[in-house]
Amino acid sequence: MLKVLKYSFYDLSRSRWTYAYLLFFLLLTFGLLNFSHDLSKTIISLMNVVLILTPLIGTLFGALYYYNSKEFIDLLLALPLPRRSIFLGKYLGLSLSLSASFVIGILAPMLLFGILSTGLVLNLVILMSTGVLLTFIFTAIAFLVSIRFEHPIRGFGAAIFIWLFLAVIYDGILLLILIWFEHYPLDHFALLMTLFNPVDLSRVLIMLQLDISALMGYTGAVFRKFLGTSLGMSIAYATLLTWIIVPVFAFLWLARRKDF
Repeated sequence: MLKVLKYSFYDLSRSRWTYAYLLFFLLLTFGLLNFSHDLSKTIISLMNVVLILTPLIGTLFGALYYYNSKEFIDLLLALPLPRRSIFLGKYLGLSLSLSASFVIGILAPMLLFGILSTGLVLNLVILMSTGVLLTFIFTAIAFLVSIRFEHPIRGFGAAIFIWLFLAVIYDGILLLILIWFEHYPLDHFALLMTLFNPVDLSRVLIMLQLDISALMGYTGAVFRKFLGTSLGMSIAYATLLTWIIVPVFAFLWLARRKDF
């Protein structure tokens, strides 16, 4: 598995798309820092981009990488190698390369602007950690969908729909429920529904760390009361890790049972 991971990581590290991903965050962060000259405002601005772009790139790259390397995967499957090692190595290689590009693209400008001498290091760590977790989550979902659907168009369509549902449609449905039942105490319900969406959960974690949860009103106070504690933070990150583990075990199970 480590050999497959090493090959995949080095192969993707030389990809122009990986460099383009790194360059995008590098230029975006430099641009925001030069425009505002405020590290705190830059982190808040990056939050919206990270919460939308990292899941989208993880979804697109995951499906594209799987379908493009399918012939190589078939060749590896003909060798006396465990299927789990092959698919897990490919998944980790892609996820780590995307995460490295994302972290370097944001961290390098922040270091040049002296974030270590401020009290915003934890804010940046929360932003980058949630971005990395979202990358691993949606890359795993993309692998799961790609293994499930043999046809690339169906696989891409299903993967994009899952990203669209979790990033946009889910919030719309939740908002409608909160409006329809506005006379009922739905704060704990909103908290529970947030745990079922990794994008929303990441957004709440970043907003709590940036101390802008007041924008969510009374619900923000409920989030702060629960997720603002050590136990709440542990549960939140455990939930995000669960969002990684479940799709990974699912696509490994499918890969073991599928007749390639």
